[in-house]
Amino acid sequence: MNKLKASIGLSNPKNPENVNSVRRAAGNFCVDSIFYTGSRYPRAVRLNPEPPNMSREVSRDIPVIGVSCLINDTPKELKIVCVEFAEDAIPLPGYQHPDNALYIFGPEDGTLSQALIDKADAVVYVPTQGCMNLAATVNVVLYDRLTKSSQCFEGNELIFQSRDTNNNLKTKK
Repeated sequence: MNKLKASIGLSNPKNPENVNSVRRAAGNFCVDSIFYTGSRYPRAVRLNPEPPNMSREVSRDIPVIGVSCLINDTPKELKIVCVEFAEDAIPLPGYQHPDNALYIFGPEDGTLSQALIDKADAVVYVPTQGCMNLAATVNVVLYDRLTKSSQCFEGNELIFQSRDTNNNLKTKK
C-alpha cells in the first residue's frame, strides 16, 4: 500500500506559536513537510528566538521550509487544496481528499490571494460561524482527511505508542 502524502503550505504566517502548533498537528497527522511564504514568521523568530516548547517527539522531524511561492517551490505531484472562505468553495464535510495533497492556509489576519485560489485543484472551507485560529483549522482539515482515508485503526497499538507516561487508563469491558 502506498503511503499517502500530505504537506502544508502557510501563506505569510504571523507568529511562531501558530507555526509551532501547526507543526505539532503535522506530526500528529503524519504530514511530510510544512512550507511557508513571507517575511513575518522569520522576523518573529529572530525577535523571539525561544520558540514555544511543543515537547512532542512526533513533530520534531517535520521540516519547516521557507519558499518564495507555495505553488512553484513545492512538490509537483501534490494536488493543491486551498482552505479559505471563498465563494463557491466546497464545504469540508462533503470534500473527498486526494491521496497526495498540499493544503494551503491563509495568514491569521488575512486571506489567500485570488491568484493562488485560481491555481488550486480545489478550494474547501470549514463550515463555521466566523473563522478559526490557523492551527485549529489545520487540525480540523487533517483530522477530516484521516477520517475519510482508508487507514485502519483497531486494537491498542496506536494508543500504546501515542500516549505519554501520565496515561495508563483502560476502558471498562
